Order: sequence, then structure tokens, then C-alpha cells
Amino acid sequence: MRFSKKTSYILMAVLVFVWGLDLIATKIALAQITPLTLMFFKYVIALSVVLVLKRSIDKNDRMQKKDLPIFFLCAIFGEIAYFGLEFNAMSFVTVSVISVILSTVPIVSILAEAVIFKRTITLKMIFGTVLSVIGVLFIIGADFKELFSGKIIGYILAFGAVFCWTAYNFITDSLHERYSSISIYFYQTVIVIILLTPYALTHLPAEISLKTFLLLIYIGAVTTGFGGIIYVIALNVMGVTPTALFSNFLPLSTTLLAWTFLAERVSAIQVFGGVVTIVATCIVVIEKDRITRLMSNC
Repeated sequence: MRFSKKTSYILMAVLVFVWGLDLIATKIALAQITPLTLMFFKYVIALSVVLVLKRSIDKNDRMQKKDLPIFFLCAIFGEIAYFGLEFNAMSFVTVSVISVILSTVPIVSILAEAVIFKRTITLKMIFGTVLSVIGVLFIIGADFKELFSGKIIGYILAFGAVFCWTAYNFITDSLHERYSSISIYFYQTVIVIILLTPYALTHLPAEISLKTFLLLIYIGAVTTGFGGIIYVIALNVMGVTPTALFSNFLPLSTTLLAWTFLAERVSAIQVFGGVVTIVATCIVVIEKDRITRLMSNC
């Protein structure tokens, strides 16, 4: 499966809105389903889509026994912990705010690389990081009066998701040398389902409305299944940096959709903080790409 760069750019632009709608659909569905049970259904539905792609592209790409513990850690940090924290954060803060906090993942990852692996960090990266912190402080500061009445829990959960995804990126680093992105995604999905099955079977909802059922199909098949596939294709065709930059604009689509479907409101200060955070992340991602290309040419 191969797309041109133009097609990939169009698909990623669409995917930004698809993912924004995913956050809205998830928040609505959580009114009837617990977070972990929703996650179980999400991956069961997605598995059928991912399985078709794996059988057609990486049919013979089998998991090695020695990598099983790594895949379990990937499933725990990159899927169960990440989405579990994100879903629970929705009970305390708006999805718009959550999407902005999640957009700081590239910055946290680059800082972790600098501290753990002593990789190069430039003044421009430091500037972008400081700017991002300022943006986040504006967002949180706008909720200061309500912070200690429960909202602080939502922020802690959202930042916890950021750190879990950062850990996941480091854990999967070695797997990319031996497996395709589709195979990694497939095996993670299978393990997530295995781990969540006991909980999901004992926490099934008494009833599921037609609306919630349709939302589950959307979350599982469209955003987790096809969305994940499009993201993998974009990484291969466009490269890491352009794909990451598209992802960083998720807060814009999420805010618009949350205003439309959930009647969520964000203050002018939070909008300003969100814009600052997005710009800062773009600065850091672009500078990281420049440094990577310079080092690869040496």
C-alpha cells in the first residue's frame, strides 16, 4: 500500500479532525461504559481492520519469543496506561485542554533523550521548551480557582498520559529494527485485548444505546483501525517531522468539535496558552529534525 506525498498530506489533514472527533465520541461513550471496558471494545473492533492489513502486507512477520516482554510493556504503557489516564482525565477537565497537554509529547520525549541518552539539545529547543511550559501555565492558571476542587486530578492524569507515551516511544525503539510498524501495532493490539479481557467481561454495561454502539464502531474501526493505518503510512511517506506537525494541530480541531458537540467553552487565556504551546512544540520538532539530519550527514 503506497500513497503519494500529496495524498498523504490530505489524509493527515483529514485524520486531525477524525482524531478530534474521537475524543468527543469517547467522552460521550464514557457515560455508559467504563474507561477500560471502552478500551477493550475499541481494540477488539480495531483488530479486524489491522489484521486484514497485516495479512496482506506483513503475513510472515512473526513475533520472536524474546520480544514478548517488550510487546507487553508496549501494550501497558502505550495503550492501557496512556488511554486509561486520558479517558479518566475527561471526568475532570475539558477534552480541549487534554488535547493541548497531549501535544507536548514531542517536547517531553526530546528532553528525556537529552537527559537519559545525552543527545544534543540546542538553544532553540530550550527556547521552545520554555515557551511550551509558559503556554501550559496559562492553561492551568485560567482554572486556578477551581484547581483544588478536582481539576488538578485531571491535569495530573493528562500529564501522566504524556509520560506514559514518552516511555512507550523509548520501549518500542528497538522493535523498529526487527518489525514493521504494522506488525508492532498488530501485536500490541492483541496483547491489549488479552490483558483487558478479564476486566471487560466483569464490567460489561447493563445496556448500550444505539448511539453508544455507533460511537464504539467509529472509535474502533475508524480512528483506531484505519486512523492508525493512515498514521503509519504517513510516517513512511512524509517522514516523522511533517507527520508530528500535523498531530500537533489536534487541539485546534478538538476545541472546535468540543464547542460544537459538547458545548465546552475555553477561556481566552486558555486559547492563548494553547496557541503558545502548539507553536512551541512545532519549533522543537522542526529543530529536532534539523539536528537529526545534520548528524546523519556527518
